[in-house]
Amino acid sequence: MSSTLFTGGTIWTGDGDTDALLVTDGVVTATGRAAQRDDAQVVDLDGGFLMPSFGDGHAHPLYGGLEAVGPAVRACGSVDEIVTAVRRYADAHPDDEWIVGASYDGSLAPNGLFDARWLDAAVPDRPVVLRAWDYHTLWCNSAALQRAGITADTPDPPLGEIPHREDGSVLGTLREWGATDLMMRVMPARDEQVRIAALGTAADYYAARGVTWVQDAWVEPADVETYAAAARQDALRMRFNLALYADPRHFDEQVTQFAEQRRLAEAAGNELLTAHTVKFFADGVVENETGALLAPYCSGLHSHSGDNRGMRNWEGDALAEAACRVDELGLQIHIHAIGDAAVRQALDAIDEVVRRNGPRDRRPVIAHAQLVDDTDIDRFARLGVIPNMQPLWAQLDSLMTVLTIPRLGQERADRQYRIATLQRSGAALSFGSDWPVSSGAPLDGIAVAVSRRTADGEPEGGWTPQEILPVEQALSAYTAAVAAQAFAENRWGRMYPGAAADLVWLDRDPRRTAPLELPHVGVRATYLQGEPVYEADNGRAAS
Repeated sequence: MSSTLFTGGTIWTGDGDTDALLVTDGVVTATGRAAQRDDAQVVDLDGGFLMPSFGDGHAHPLYGGLEAVGPAVRACGSVDEIVTAVRRYADAHPDDEWIVGASYDGSLAPNGLFDARWLDAAVPDRPVVLRAWDYHTLWCNSAALQRAGITADTPDPPLGEIPHREDGSVLGTLREWGATDLMMRVMPARDEQVRIAALGTAADYYAARGVTWVQDAWVEPADVETYAAAARQDALRMRFNLALYADPRHFDEQVTQFAEQRRLAEAAGNELLTAHTVKFFADGVVENETGALLAPYCSGLHSHSGDNRGMRNWEGDALAEAACRVDELGLQIHIHAIGDAAVRQALDAIDEVVRRNGPRDRRPVIAHAQLVDDTDIDRFARLGVIPNMQPLWAQLDSLMTVLTIPRLGQERADRQYRIATLQRSGAALSFGSDWPVSSGAPLDGIAVAVSRRTADGEPEGGWTPQEILPVEQALSAYTAAVAAQAFAENRWGRMYPGAAADLVWLDRDPRRTAPLELPHVGVRATYLQGEPVYEADNGRAAS
């Protein structure tokens, strides 16, 4: 047996502090005085901080890894910078039939509306398709619109919108699945080895930030095949759980395939890969005015904005019926719900699942929960629903001030991301990043959770400070609570004898670090089952 003794720093097990941790063959075997063994290899923490590794309860790692394949537009701070990056990439890749990239900042153009002609100036002769940061929106050039057959006469499809210029011509921005699918169905598929490599890129990204488990919250059949192939090649390098996408337009066909997709993923025989979840989208996003609200939007994109309450993807009782069928398969329900109407619809659906299918340990998840009506707060705990929230979003950044608050109005905007309220209600709060929509670094999100301030420290005292979460609770929401969401609380998420040694070694104690300094806490190493998958000394993932 091979044993490693971690000592020389602060060790937070998730339940309390100790000064030593013994790991044998990838499993925690002892803590404190009982961990002392003369024959163990010693890792000197050098005054640092050892804790359970982070989990990400809602993200899109395959998409995140693929962002490295196309034009580098993520960091661009203007439309001109994006266009320059696309031109530079196209010039360097003259043989690429399509230029595909992600993910641009949707606040850089008025109302998030981007014109095809801006991309035409960079690449007039090949299709260009860029995803917005929200992954609910595409920006396309004219050649791409032509390939997809989208013209001024193309009607808005169900669950989608095609904005037009004042003269009636198609603008070049496509919103939500019904519209983006018109483009996606004519785009060439990525090479499978490129996709497998993208999963490796995602794993390296996460390992460098102390994350060893992620919920991929949007997986389609081709993605399941990619994950299964990577598992067979032993190329995953971290733990993944797949959430199979449930599309209201095709659900009756999809639901018959979920069991086989799960079997395909888990038949690879790699314990790092599971597929026990199904993902529903109840609505869109506030910034597109497609998040479903109980009261109308204040102003915005649409001529009918005076009575616009957003978009419900599942009409009537359809979400509840679909959720019941998924639950009957023994699969976990994971629902994207942004607006307060969508959150209520999601809670109603889970209420119907419990009533119809009876009690069991199902751990349903409502992701984002950006707006929750007062009357719905206590329903999370009562129904056993996990609110998986993205703490990084709870700040007054440009996205919030430019796109969100004008659509919600100040009073309603100040009731967003009620993280502490939900936690105090008894709900089993867990955290996620939604990477690559936003940073996948847990410490970035925790910094906002414990301060409600931007990186510049605004506003002093925090935005909606009543929702500030104590730091140890925030750490738990990104570790033990995610493990519980994953049905893995007996395997990882805390450090106790018998648990997998999934650990992260930080250069200082985040509990004693000023909130605005948390993003600068260094990750010295990340361990998966006791083996280093990232070491800061060489600045890269361990091989």
